[in-house]
Amino acid sequence: MTKARLVLENGACFEGIAFGHMGEAQGEVVFNTSHTGYQEILSDPSYSGQIVCMTYPLIGNYGANRHDVESEKVWASGLIVGELSRYYSYFRAEFGLADYLNAHGIIGISGVDTRRLVRMLREEGAMRGIISTETNIAILVKKAQAIPNMSGQDLACRVTCRNTFTVKDTAPLFRVVAYDFGIKQNILRKLVQAGCEVTVVPAQTTAEEVLAMNPDGILLSNGPGDPKAVRYAIEAVKTLTNPKKTGREIPIFGICLGHQILALALGAETYKLKFGHHGSNHPVKNVLTGKIEITAQNHGFAVKLKNMPKVLELTHLNLYDQTVEGFRHKKLPIFSVQYHPEASPGPHDSQYLFENFVQLMAERQ
Repeated sequence: MTKARLVLENGACFEGIAFGHMGEAQGEVVFNTSHTGYQEILSDPSYSGQIVCMTYPLIGNYGANRHDVESEKVWASGLIVGELSRYYSYFRAEFGLADYLNAHGIIGISGVDTRRLVRMLREEGAMRGIISTETNIAILVKKAQAIPNMSGQDLACRVTCRNTFTVKDTAPLFRVVAYDFGIKQNILRKLVQAGCEVTVVPAQTTAEEVLAMNPDGILLSNGPGDPKAVRYAIEAVKTLTNPKKTGREIPIFGICLGHQILALALGAETYKLKFGHHGSNHPVKNVLTGKIEITAQNHGFAVKLKNMPKVLELTHLNLYDQTVEGFRHKKLPIFSVQYHPEASPGPHDSQYLFENFVQLMAERQ
């Protein structure tokens, strides 16, 4: 059992035991309130550049496998838990959480006072931090303070696919081009299940290249980092949302980072949240129907409600802090949500969003 430390940029130090890959991890420290789903969280590209603290006290009791992942690798920089279960019991488990992290070269730290850590992050905001087996706290504090701030970082270019690829089932009804800013596998599954042939393109793909594919609809995916920094995508979406330039009204669906990029392209503003929304138990109100959805979320930036362009209509509101969770264009077939409708905390509260997307495409065929 190797001792390790979590050190934050403010000088706070948390003692614990290292597990997974022995080494060091750097990034913005955020907390996730999910009780389960640690493997999906770790493999979500939206966590690139971040160290995740799980607020649920016992993590690892159902192990890990090769299938419950959202991408091909672990994107989170590190993992913080209160107690790591060294034993696991689940009929689909193939290995333990520590073995899973070790296989991907990721360090974790257990035995941390996560209640103290989360209260600090809530009071002071998300902070840069480092997990290390290094013993010199002063050196670790300097390293933590040298980590780049999340604001201003374009991380979509880090996690996006390098080449275009297509996924489909038999006899698809619609052709969708999906921008990969860090797309999760379950988004692709949901689109395919809805009858779509999905062509996934790199984040830097131009509007002209997308239009040449003649899509029935366009999806703007989730992803990490500051939406304002993804300037190339904002410019592409400005063109794709302009019927005068595209020659037609193309249905567009944005999720998470895609929602923020879409908002910026349409004249709205974004800002960094104090400690973000990370978890699978966030209540969101659909202001059009009055219904409440239990949602999964993972984002550190949000769209400003104040001064939102008049052409946009608020559709969803976060009941924790009244932040924007969704909007739609009043004239064009364009809508987006901040949360993850492909996840299943509700479990199917948000499935209708994919159905709405398909309906918009069907109306224009």
